[in-house]
Amino acid sequence: MNHKELILILCVLIVKSASKSCIHRSQIHVIEGEPFYLKPCEVSVPVHKNETATMRWFRGNASHQYRELNTRSSPRITFHGHVLEFWPVELDDEGMYFSQVGNDRQNWTLNVTKRNKHSCFSEKLVTSRDVEVKKVLRITCENSDYEELINHTSLYKNCKEISKTSMIQKNAEFGDEGYYSCVFSVHHNGKQYNITKTFNITVIEGNSKITPAIFGPKSEKVAVELGKDVELNCSALLNKNDLFYWSIRKEDSSDPNVKEDRNATTWTSEGKLYASKILRIQNITEKYLNVLYNCTVANEEATDSKSFILVRKETLDIPGHVFTRGITMVALTSVAAVCMAILCIIYKVDLVLFYRRVAERDETLTDGKTYDAFVSYLKECHPENGEEYTFAVETLPRVLEKQYGYKLCIFERDVVPGGDVVDEIQALIAKSRRLIIILSERYLTNGTRLELQSGLHEALVERKIKIILIEFTPASNITFLPPSLKLLKSYRVLKWEADKPLSSNSRFWKNLLYLMPAKAFKPWRAESEARPVLSAP
Repeated sequence: MNHKELILILCVLIVKSASKSCIHRSQIHVIEGEPFYLKPCEVSVPVHKNETATMRWFRGNASHQYRELNTRSSPRITFHGHVLEFWPVELDDEGMYFSQVGNDRQNWTLNVTKRNKHSCFSEKLVTSRDVEVKKVLRITCENSDYEELINHTSLYKNCKEISKTSMIQKNAEFGDEGYYSCVFSVHHNGKQYNITKTFNITVIEGNSKITPAIFGPKSEKVAVELGKDVELNCSALLNKNDLFYWSIRKEDSSDPNVKEDRNATTWTSEGKLYASKILRIQNITEKYLNVLYNCTVANEEATDSKSFILVRKETLDIPGHVFTRGITMVALTSVAAVCMAILCIIYKVDLVLFYRRVAERDETLTDGKTYDAFVSYLKECHPENGEEYTFAVETLPRVLEKQYGYKLCIFERDVVPGGDVVDEIQALIAKSRRLIIILSERYLTNGTRLELQSGLHEALVERKIKIILIEFTPASNITFLPPSLKLLKSYRVLKWEADKPLSSNSRFWKNLLYLMPAKAFKPWRAESEARPVLSAP
C-alpha cells in the first residue's frame, strides 16, 4: 500500500468518524444485535502542532475496576478516530465505559436490552409522539450517523411492512395509531445489519366538542324468558371525558346477577368516540320484569339517556297434532337412517364393486406397477396339495384374468428360468400391487418362505403392496406362522371352500375383487356370471 492510498483511507475514516454525532447522555439504552457507537463531546485540541491527541477507552465492571480496550478486546469492537464502534452490540457489552484523551474524560453507562423474538422492536426503545386528529402526521426515516452505509430502508406499522419508502405524510386519523418502525439495512465488512428506530404514535382528539348522544329509541322493550340471561347493549357517541354509565335500582346494586359485562370504545375516522356498555342480567326472575334500566351519557353541556324494560316473552303452544306428526317423522327418519346404515354395512362390498363398474375407476394407470397381484403358493404339485396347486395356476387366473382383466404374476408361468430366483421374486413382488398368499399346512416351505418375507417387508415396512390371504387351511391350525401375518385385518383374509362349486359372482369372488385394485373392464356377461369356477367331479 503506497502513501497516497494510506492517506486516502485515513481521510475516509476521519470523515466517517466526524459524521457521527457525539453522545452527551450518560445513560444509554440500546438493543442487542444492532450496530452502535460511543463518541465523546468537547475533546480538547492539542496545544502544540506536533502533539497527538490519543484517545483511550476503558470498560468497568461491578467492582468499579476498569480495563483498557484495544483492537484485541473483541472482533466486534473497532476504533475510528474518537469513535468506539460495536458491530454489533451484544448483551455481554452491557456495563460502564469512559474515554480519555489528555485531561478530557467522559463516562457512559451502557444498558443492552434483549431482543424480543416475537416483535420487530423493543418497547424500552420507543419514542412516543402525540398527533392531533386531522393534523399532519409525518414520519421520516433518517439516520445521519450511518447514512453512508445504509443501502435499504423500510417502514413498518405494528411489525407489518407498509411502505418501501422512508417517509409517510398524511392527515392523522384515529386508525393511524400504532408503532411505526424504521428499519435501516447497513452493510459493513461484508455483513448486513439492521438498525431499528420506532415511534409510538397516539392520535388525540382535537379541541372541538360534540354533543353526546345515545343511539336508538329513547325506550326499548326487551322480551326475555324466565331463567335465561340477557345482555342490554347501550351505544353512544361522546367526547373523551364525558360520563357514560348505567343507572340501576338500589336493590340491584348488590345483586350478583346484575353487572356490567363489557365496555368497548373506538375512535371513528371523524375523530369522534364511539362507546358501548353492556349490562348483563343472569337467571331472570319475575323481579327483573317491568323495571327501568337506564343508560346515560352526559357532560357539562348536555345529557342523553335511554331506558330498557324487560318483558316476558310470549310462548306459542304447539298444537297436539303438529307435535305428534313431528315426533312420528323424527322416529321414522331415525329408523330409516339406521336401516340404511345396516344395509350399507352388509352390502358394502357389492356397493363398492357397483360404484367401480359405473364410475369405471382404474387405480392401475399411473402407479408404474406391472402386475395387479403376485400369487404365492406351494410350487410342488403332489396328490396331497393338488387342489391348492390347481387353484393357484388354473382357477385364479381363469377368473381374475379372463373374466375381469387383471394381470397376475405366477411363478411357473412368469419367472424366467436360469436367473437368480431370489432377486427375480423380489423384483416381481415390487412390481405387483397385491400379494395373494394361498395358505395351507405345507405352505411355509423354504421356497415360499422367501416370497412371504419379501412380501411382508414390502407391505409392512415399505407400505408399497397390500396382502390378500386365501386360506386353504385355517391360520389357527398352522404353526410357525409369522406374528405379523396373524395380525392381518380380518377382511383381508378369505376362506376357500374347495368342496363347494363356486360361481364367479359368489361371495368369495366378490370379496376378492373388493380387495383387488379398482380396474376398468368390460361389463359382466350374464352367461359368465353363472358359469361355475370348478367343474363338478
